[in-house]
Amino acid sequence: MLSDRAATTAFRLAYAAVFAFLLAPVVVVVATSVSATSTVSFPPDGLSFQWYVALFASEQWTRAIRNSLVVAAGTTVFATALGVLGAVGTRRIDGRISDVVAGLSVVPLLVPGVVLGVTLLVFFSALGRQQELWTIVAAHSLWATPLTYSVVRATLARYDWQLRDAALDLGATRVRAFREVVVPNVRAGIVAAALIAFVVSLQEFVMTLFLSGRGTRTVPVVAWNSLRNSLDPLVSVTSTLLVVAVLVVLVAVGAAVGLDRVARDTQ
Repeated sequence: MLSDRAATTAFRLAYAAVFAFLLAPVVVVVATSVSATSTVSFPPDGLSFQWYVALFASEQWTRAIRNSLVVAAGTTVFATALGVLGAVGTRRIDGRISDVVAGLSVVPLLVPGVVLGVTLLVFFSALGRQQELWTIVAAHSLWATPLTYSVVRATLARYDWQLRDAALDLGATRVRAFREVVVPNVRAGIVAAALIAFVVSLQEFVMTLFLSGRGTRTVPVVAWNSLRNSLDPLVSVTSTLLVVAVLVVLVAVGAAVGLDRVARDTQ
């Protein structure tokens, strides 16, 4: 009994230590964002929200935030749609072939971002469409789509397709059966896939560095340019706002679907 209690205590302490380690960077970023001085130090020298005011007064940073949200939203829609279509399309394929397709789908994740960035830069430059937001959406989707596909594929694998077949027997078209029978039952998995795509796009840096221009830079690129010169508190402010954006999305998902259902349907 004593050994079991000691093991449980040790596990809880280890879990708390890992959680604290993961949470520490967020605490540091949030704390330094309200520093009263221009020096980024932890703990901060006094508390002030002057850097939040300065951020929203800066056209460069507000444009970067807007670009990040637009690109993340576009990537979420595009990558989730491709992931759903791919998962539904490969469901009817023979098991071995489906596994091969699933393996090939993760190839973009194995290619270094620098290689993808240079390749896409050359490709879009040849089309005369470089430094546009939609090209960045396309680049981010290369990494987000394999993840959305994997999540939706795993969700559909646990779905009882006899429910869809019953709807077809009752006269529903395939499109209507999918929209009104399948989607409501796998909605949590689709939402989880969309959330992953949103977060992946929001933090992506390498490919965006190659593909963005003066008017299309996202927050990670502007932050990197700023850090090349000095450690600016505005970087902490924007990082804090991105964390808040992700938390808002999580809360919205929890309210609409339920985080417990999302976690259960994507296991």
